[in-house]
Amino acid sequence: MKHSRWTIIMRLLKLVRPLSWNMAGAVLLGTIGNLCAAGIPVLAGLALLKSMGMYIPASLELLLAGMIGCGIVRALCRYGEQASNHYIAFRLLALVRDLVFQALRRLSPAKLEGKDKGDLIAVITADVELLEVFYAHTISPVCIAVLFTIVCVSVIARVHPLLGLLAFFSYLAIGAAVPLLISLQDDTAGKEVRRLSGELSDAVLDNMRGLSEVLQYSRGNARQEKMDALTDALLEEKEIQSGLSGRIAASSGTLIWLFDIMMIIGAYLLYGQGSITFTGFVTSILVMMSSFGPVSALAALGSTLSNTFAAADRILSILEEEPVTEDVTGQQPALYGDIAAENVSFSYGNEKVLQDLSVWLPKDQIIGITGASGSGKSTFLKLLMRFWKPEDGRLGINDRDLETINTSDLRNMEGYMTQDTHLFRDTIRNNLKIAKPDASDEEIIAACQKASVHDTIMALPDGYDTVLGEMGDTLSGGERQRLSLARAFLHEARILLLDEPTSNLDALNEGIILRALDQEKHARTVLLVSHRESSVRIADTIVHMEEGKLIHE
Repeated sequence: MKHSRWTIIMRLLKLVRPLSWNMAGAVLLGTIGNLCAAGIPVLAGLALLKSMGMYIPASLELLLAGMIGCGIVRALCRYGEQASNHYIAFRLLALVRDLVFQALRRLSPAKLEGKDKGDLIAVITADVELLEVFYAHTISPVCIAVLFTIVCVSVIARVHPLLGLLAFFSYLAIGAAVPLLISLQDDTAGKEVRRLSGELSDAVLDNMRGLSEVLQYSRGNARQEKMDALTDALLEEKEIQSGLSGRIAASSGTLIWLFDIMMIIGAYLLYGQGSITFTGFVTSILVMMSSFGPVSALAALGSTLSNTFAAADRILSILEEEPVTEDVTGQQPALYGDIAAENVSFSYGNEKVLQDLSVWLPKDQIIGITGASGSGKSTFLKLLMRFWKPEDGRLGINDRDLETINTSDLRNMEGYMTQDTHLFRDTIRNNLKIAKPDASDEEIIAACQKASVHDTIMALPDGYDTVLGEMGDTLSGGERQRLSLARAFLHEARILLLDEPTSNLDALNEGIILRALDQEKHARTVLLVSHRESSVRIADTIVHMEEGKLIHE
């Protein structure tokens, strides 16, 4: 979903409401600070004229004291403004990251399957970080520029209304017209930069994960060429943005120079006609020439905000994306019982995976599920976990439709072991405690013994406190699989959904695990998906699937 810039601005501004007083303070300090900054050259000019013997309605000492006072106040206000703006920005960045993470949890796993992980990482990190430009360097500068312009125009207009009108149009041209015209030319460059940045991050992550395969098959040059192509495309888009930034700076500088000359000519003509005093002549010129700082800052935002709005658009797209399944809450507690599927059909896009599947699976038994790859075995388990919804038909536990069971109850009732084991860069103990955070050491050891991995862990230098490498790469595939099974045992779910739990195990460890499962069947239901005949041999019931249909039990 693409959002207009106005929609993006309004959505981002809504997040500022809890910190509106902080923002008001930043605007006030910024306005006072910029007025003091503009006041220093004005007072300096008047002091110079005073020292030359010209009439200025203020003493030289007072003018010098005013300059010193403006310098001190300017420094204090500048510090306060920046501190307030960055406090607001970093508080809001933390909030946005939290919202994005919540959205990813809500969308997972169905909506995240097939998503580029590098691109998602770019959204969470770089895209969110770019919002700092909006919160710290856009909102208050715009408000400051408006208030500052009102004060400066009022001061110059007191000298003469025509000079005030000239100043007003000058500020409007620099602070609004220039960035607006430039931003119209930069409507797509920012989106391309963020898209290409995400693709490059994904390519780097993909190459790092597949480094051993790249080396084995000597594909380094080919992978490098792909990254170089993405890098070149990204640099090309950034060059376009740099060119726009240069044009903004050149246009703003030229216009400021022209408006200063126009103010000098206009003030001189009015002074020659006797419409303004010499003091007014000097004051209007000095105020005009020293007052373009805040509006010049707005002009520079024309190209900077392009990336920010593109990043915000990607973030809002994630926040607004609807999950495949919403969490169920507020229902009566669910009870453990038999599992039933009635005429269940499901497709991934146009690919039909399950078709009119009906099966009854009694509780407290081991049910073996066999079939060729692609027959829908793993998909059936995902539907039971309610990661996806059936297109047709009904799935239930103990005569309760899954759609009416609280999601928290379903997660507590079911333990799911996938074919791909994810282990975090943390200790073995903490990786296991994901299944049960309050688990005692005795419970952890008992679960690992059932999964035939306790002795392996104890052979490591730090035992259960051993820190695993990224993705658990410091362990073998079989060891990772047994740790995943230990998690499932530790979870103490009444329904165990095991997807190829022994595929990476030798015969000895397979036998130990199958014996542990057999001992558990009187307290829980085990759905055992496996290609191995030796694994499903312990099943009380065997279900064979083919092309998404139940062939026989």
